[in-house]
Amino acid sequence: MWYYFKTIILLMSLTFFLVYLGKSLAGEIGMIIALIIGISVNFISYFFSDKIVLSMYGAREIKEEDFPELYNMVKYLAQRASLPMPKVYIIDEDQPNAFATGRDPKHAAVAFTRGIINLLSLEELMGVAAHELAHIKNRDILISTVAASIASAITIIIDMLRWTLIFATSRDNSRNILVDLLMIIVAPIIALLIQLAISRTREYLADKVGAQIVGNPIYLANALEKLDYYSKMIPMNRYSPATSHMFIVNPENFLVLFSTHPPIKERIKRLRQMI
Repeated sequence: MWYYFKTIILLMSLTFFLVYLGKSLAGEIGMIIALIIGISVNFISYFFSDKIVLSMYGAREIKEEDFPELYNMVKYLAQRASLPMPKVYIIDEDQPNAFATGRDPKHAAVAFTRGIINLLSLEELMGVAAHELAHIKNRDILISTVAASIASAITIIIDMLRWTLIFATSRDNSRNILVDLLMIIVAPIIALLIQLAISRTREYLADKVGAQIVGNPIYLANALEKLDYYSKMIPMNRYSPATSHMFIVNPENFLVLFSTHPPIKERIKRLRQMI
């Protein structure tokens, strides 16, 4: 229950921050502009983000006859999770990784790199697939999309504020200019930290629910140990930092403070404590 409450608080904080920035920029009109930008970005992300990200990574949809073992494994776990069968995709990347996408369980997809399929045992791969299905079950994809969209809207507002400062005249209140300048510096950092907090919260929950779906937390714990090591050794060729929060492990392993994922060791520790 705490996971859901914390996520709601963080999303409300992002939204409030967006509206506050709009008001700082142009009063009540600025608030309206900020809301319009936020709604527009959310609309586009909600309906098209899955197609965009799958296309970005060159994901290829597979059917049961193409890869029966993988397809039937996802089908079995989806039934255990009481979810509709998601579309299954394979990405031609050597780095072992996976992600789920789609706006709701009826329009969901799970993508696996060839690297993760070749690296993990069947049980470990089941742990990973269950984790991704947990994201779908918990509506994490929608939540992370909304968070990323609001953060993007904040960036747009900051850019507008920056242009306002460029054209500010000497007659403008110097104190207001200093406040706006401070906001330009601090606001993106605050938005990023809130977004990362949301992502980390949902990862812990997906680990827990995924372990319940597959029936054994050790499957995912063992998979995470391998993924943590090999994802650092093997780079991902097609990679965009904007999508890092989607993957089961961060495709780029540096700047832990600003990582979209909680520490792997802590995730493994929590999974082993479920035994």
